[in-house]
Amino acid sequence: MLLTAFFFGLISSFHCIGMCGPIAMMLPVDRNNQAKKVVQIITYHVGRLSAYAAIGLVFGLLGKGLFLAGIQQKLSIFIGVAMIIVILIPDKVFATYNFSKPVFKLISKIKTTLGSQFKNKSYKSLFTIGLLNGFLPCGMVYVALFGAIAMQSESLGVLYMILFGLGTVPMMSSVVYLNTFLTIRVRNKIQKFIPYVAVIIGILFIFRGLGLGIPYLSPSDMSLFVQSTPNCH
Repeated sequence: MLLTAFFFGLISSFHCIGMCGPIAMMLPVDRNNQAKKVVQIITYHVGRLSAYAAIGLVFGLLGKGLFLAGIQQKLSIFIGVAMIIVILIPDKVFATYNFSKPVFKLISKIKTTLGSQFKNKSYKSLFTIGLLNGFLPCGMVYVALFGAIAMQSESLGVLYMILFGLGTVPMMSSVVYLNTFLTIRVRNKIQKFIPYVAVIIGILFIFRGLGLGIPYLSPSDMSLFVQSTPNCH
């Protein structure tokens, strides 16, 4: 299931171009020194991955609590269904409810701090831009967090979100170099595939929770996370 995180990140990165692409295009990188530019872009991504890892830790701990409660298979089914519902519900329905109101001031502060960092070309600023960028609200990150919860472990939750972030790296890096190629028309065509990928991943989580006895895909005893025979020595 961990591989789905990277694959989903790879596909959803086309959505990220529309949301976070402008941030990547505005990065205060050295346009004349290509080697330095690469290091600067990597620093930005390390910041983003750090944010995703932190979020994955929180939701991984939440999943671990549910796992210890013995409801892991039901949780996997619920998360799979939730992924599909989130994707199928039109954006305008979510727009009716401003879920960000409780944290609006925090998000506003993040955006303000983010904007101020573009004035500085230091590696610290690039890392901070990536870190703050990772904490900005994003629908695709929300979907990935369902997967982090299903990992039922804080370490696996962190790993799931890091793999998701790594999946977005190629496209988010290319934006800096190929912004003329990635036109709105191209992005719109590719974004049409994102819901299908998310639904497929949701179905995989449902299969995993059903315990059909299919190795790795749907283990009957959730043996991917629990030993079938206790090892007590």
